Amino acid sequence: MDFNEVYFVGSYDREGACPKTPMPEFAFIGRSNVGKSSLINMLTGRVNLARVSKQPGKTQIINFFNVDQKWHLVDLPGYGYAKISKKKRAAWEKMIERYLVTREQLVTAFVLLDSRIPLQKIDLEFINWMGDRSVPFNIIYTKVDKLKQSEVKGNIKRIEQGLLQYWNELPQQFISSAEKGTGREEILQYIEGFITQ
Repeated sequence: MDFNEVYFVGSYDREGACPKTPMPEFAFIGRSNVGKSSLINMLTGRVNLARVSKQPGKTQIINFFNVDQKWHLVDLPGYGYAKISKKKRAAWEKMIERYLVTREQLVTAFVLLDSRIPLQKIDLEFINWMGDRSVPFNIIYTKVDKLKQSEVKGNIKRIEQGLLQYWNELPQQFISSAEKGTGREEILQYIEGFITQ
């Protein structure tokens, strides 16, 4: 799937400042350094749409991208290792929470998990937080090209087992590799299913 036009709309420090349009929104969020910017660039077919950095926590505001005048891709700040003050972290978390809980245009949030490592406490807490507040979400496992396929399957199975200690069933999940383009069509077809309804 290719796009004719993908462009940066703007950055916003609170949900109330985000674009007032009925366009459906699909948000991407994950622990810092999970590969979110690389995934966004891969999905849109743009090399430098989202800024890729080796320093975790670079995205500290809500970034909106318009995709073919049909939907908004929303890049939310990562949670986790960013070196910021407690005061700024609290404001940051409140901004994310308000967007996810109150944003009427949000169709689903894609929560990114690193396929190479065990389920992290911060990821589990965030996913359970989403469930407690009935925020619709899906899971994308990133960096699946970094391990053998059997290792990826084993890791994902263990992550699922960890989540199922708290969940009766899990939402739809996708595997991805920004380098190989793995998962691109599946994720975009999922999004397209909502846009064409």
